[in-house]
Amino acid sequence: MLRWLIGGGREPQGLAEKSPLQTIGEEQTQNPYTELLVLKAHHDIVRFLVQLDDYRFASAGDDGIVVVWNAQTGEKLLELNGHTQKITAIITFPSLESCEEKNQLILTASADRTVIVWDGDTTRQVQRISCFQSTVKCLTVLQRLDVWLSGGNDLCVWNRKLDLLCKTSHLSDTGISALVEIPKNCVVAAVGKELIIFRLVAPTEGSLEWDILEVKRLLDHQDNILSLINVNDLSFVTGSHVGELIIWDALDWTMQAYERNFWDPSPQLDTQQEIKLCQKSNDISIHHFTCDEEMFLYFEDHGLVTCSADHLIILWKNGERESGLRSLRLFQKLEENGDLYLAV
Repeated sequence: MLRWLIGGGREPQGLAEKSPLQTIGEEQTQNPYTELLVLKAHHDIVRFLVQLDDYRFASAGDDGIVVVWNAQTGEKLLELNGHTQKITAIITFPSLESCEEKNQLILTASADRTVIVWDGDTTRQVQRISCFQSTVKCLTVLQRLDVWLSGGNDLCVWNRKLDLLCKTSHLSDTGISALVEIPKNCVVAAVGKELIIFRLVAPTEGSLEWDILEVKRLLDHQDNILSLINVNDLSFVTGSHVGELIIWDALDWTMQAYERNFWDPSPQLDTQQEIKLCQKSNDISIHHFTCDEEMFLYFEDHGLVTCSADHLIILWKNGERESGLRSLRLFQKLEENGDLYLAV
């Protein structure tokens, strides 16, 4: 039997509203996630989810706010306000393992042409960067080099102190739509139909300056690239507006596989078919979509989290596990109150 738990925050705070009851089919014999918490705090499309630690995650989207949630209870913990337009990217910037002081940062980019840096522990605003000439559409962290990159009409490299280390010249009016790290201090940027490989040059004894060099351009896509993700250390995948999927070698940047005929043409459809790629720990999913965007997170102990264009976030719980935990808590409470008696 499907059990519904409708929540989303502590009532006295009034930060999150309970959503109306929804119904789904109950014939889900293979689906362990049969308990749902529907979380409502956003007022527009929720496009991004990012895990902060083992029990917290953050959501962001077109309303320009970031909401921090408890992944176990679905409680709304904090709301971060600072952007005036929709959020276009969000990432976490963990401390180096060798660093004694652990201080995780949260970076958010917006259509207001700013990037805001938040303290991951206190969630206070550390600094606002507003020197961009265009919207920053993507952010990525190169943990080994302890730097982060912002992609818009150009590509910028920043350190943890938020100093601009180097940048490219103007790349395109449309800007960089996606950005991922690949081996050999390189990154791949999706710019329209093209993939551009850049190499970061770190300071050496002979040169104290950072630099970023364009190495190669890959021109195999026939339409704008919408998705770009890493599969593993040896390959990455791109998907385009017209339904192309290409698997690339991450070391020599050659094409490993190409596919386009995922779906039969449907003359009754007005919208073009697209590919969207979403990454999880050891897998990759390809989604056919026309307008809705969706992302998910997986917490080993707390279940799945999904978001979409309906402004909602859903926390999917393993029903059998949650039932067992409730029974255990009940027995513990009865034992503490002395109401538990052994049958003779």
